[in-house]
Amino acid sequence: MKEEDLLQALKDNPFLLAPMAGITDRVFRNFMRKQGAGILTSELISANGLLYNSEKTKNLMRFYESERPIGIQIFGEDQEALVNAAQHVEQLGADFVDINLGCPVKKVVKKGAGSAMLREPDKLRRICREIKAKIEIPLTIKIRTGWDQQSRNALDIVQLAYDEGVTWVAIHGRTRSQAYTGQADWDYIAGIKANSPLPIIGNGDVTSAEIAVTRKQESGCDGIMIGRGCLKNPWIFQQSLKRLKGQDFEPLAYDYLPLFEYLRETAEADMDERVQCLLFRKLANWFSAGLPGSGEFRRQIFAARGFAETYDTIRSYYENVHPGLRKDTSHEAFLMGGHG
Repeated sequence: MKEEDLLQALKDNPFLLAPMAGITDRVFRNFMRKQGAGILTSELISANGLLYNSEKTKNLMRFYESERPIGIQIFGEDQEALVNAAQHVEQLGADFVDINLGCPVKKVVKKGAGSAMLREPDKLRRICREIKAKIEIPLTIKIRTGWDQQSRNALDIVQLAYDEGVTWVAIHGRTRSQAYTGQADWDYIAGIKANSPLPIIGNGDVTSAEIAVTRKQESGCDGIMIGRGCLKNPWIFQQSLKRLKGQDFEPLAYDYLPLFEYLRETAEADMDERVQCLLFRKLANWFSAGLPGSGEFRRQIFAARGFAETYDTIRSYYENVHPGLRKDTSHEAFLMGGHG
């Protein structure tokens, strides 16, 4: 995909699905595209895993044609491995390569990958330059505001990215030291956007369509990346786009059952029974957050044996619950993981 086509796709729908480790596989991404998500990005892929020809790593890179435009997010600390991974992404036919520079997880940063690379801008510059020299599809990066509050350097990284031909920068509004605690600093993101020569994608604490549109309008960001917000409300993307265009939408007056029916058809063709059970239990768990009787429901689905019993338990619950009765659970820790 050419850079201008990718940027046009961003203008057409500025509400993107955030890459989330262990969540945004091809089935989940395709599901979110059906619910109105804009540009999609894979969960983070180990460049070292590709260098060692890991089948598990390769499997994580698979995508459906219906996901386009789709980017593959890579991470690692070694320049050769990252360049090799970027070339592999292009050979697979993905629309763009994204480098994860935001992951705060200890096992990632202790090797010098993820958000640790924000502390090595010269090395990052060399990596971006070498990747751009070896691929023709767009290159994007996802960062945090900095390593810690005393060393926030997002604007320097944005300028570096611009100099090296990166298409856009996505910014999660926390430092690496914050991990997933505290609040995303959208004032800081807005300041970066106001001084950026590149398109900026804002990310962090976007849990409703109202918040998504407000953040876009107040920050001036070119796009808004939504992660955990879609784990409770899979319609958040289409709601956000409608709200941005001034169209009416019903915040949560939707039926979950058709979503599970669609997912079942897709999952049966792509997953074995064990993985199907895991996927449906996770989604049913997230979607039920804040709904009446959700605690007992979660106990039942994780006690269910096999996919048929799991699905019957899900169907029975969602046939008898109304989404409009949801309580706010955006503060709950179990929805905070998996974000860069």
